[in-house]
Amino acid sequence: MSIAAETPVVPKVNLLNRLLAMVPPALWSVIVLVVVWELAVKVAEIPNYVLPAPSAILVEFGAYWHRLLPNAMVTAGEVVFGFLCAVLIGVPLSVFITYSRFMERSIYPLIVASQTVPKVAIAPLLLTWFGYGLAPKIVIVVLLSFFPIVINSVMGLKSASREMIYLARSMGASGWQQFWKFRLPQALPSMFAGFKLATVLSVIGAIVAEFIGADKGLGYLILVAGSSFNITRQFAAIILITIIGIVFFMVIERLERVVIPWRHRGPSETDA
Repeated sequence: MSIAAETPVVPKVNLLNRLLAMVPPALWSVIVLVVVWELAVKVAEIPNYVLPAPSAILVEFGAYWHRLLPNAMVTAGEVVFGFLCAVLIGVPLSVFITYSRFMERSIYPLIVASQTVPKVAIAPLLLTWFGYGLAPKIVIVVLLSFFPIVINSVMGLKSASREMIYLARSMGASGWQQFWKFRLPQALPSMFAGFKLATVLSVIGAIVAEFIGADKGLGYLILVAGSSFNITRQFAAIILITIIGIVFFMVIERLERVVIPWRHRGPSETDA
């Protein structure tokens, strides 16, 4: 008597579920928002000069890309260059504040007080001093973005425990070795938190600077489109600004994963 071989039951994989799992949840949120936006504009018959539909904005991208793309590159350059200047100023300044009581008592309060001054109010002064070129835009970006870099870097550098520093000194570590091997690795997560916050402020600073005085850039393009009531073109520029900010943030986040990979390891990887 033969016994039929039992064939294993293979569960059917739903192809649709696999496709849905491949798309990040945030992207689905954007897709749903765009669809609802498109339907709301079409159903309510809202005119383009009030709220353009995403399809109209897409058409504007295709028709006006030769002006949108060069101006986006100008704004992106201001953001990146201003952010790098803020890092080059903020990180060394935070080191001086951490290691010098005099700097902490004399400079640190001034840095905090400087943030109470509206940057829009001093922007015309910067245009008077530096003209309408790249310099005033970079200065405004630096003034807006260097504060979180300094604050988070100081907090991170001061987070190293005294016991750890005493242990390093007892083992004969020099001041530079204490900084490089103990304080800096401990401070990196806090510093990158400041960097990521500064990316957002850098984009805001660049647009504010272009609003005050510029002849190119996405901020300038928004003003020109607004003067002719071209709301669709304004939305296209705003979307490009958003994309620049998101990409810049993701670049810094990726750099964080490369520099401090242990921060993003799972429990199993850490215990291994």
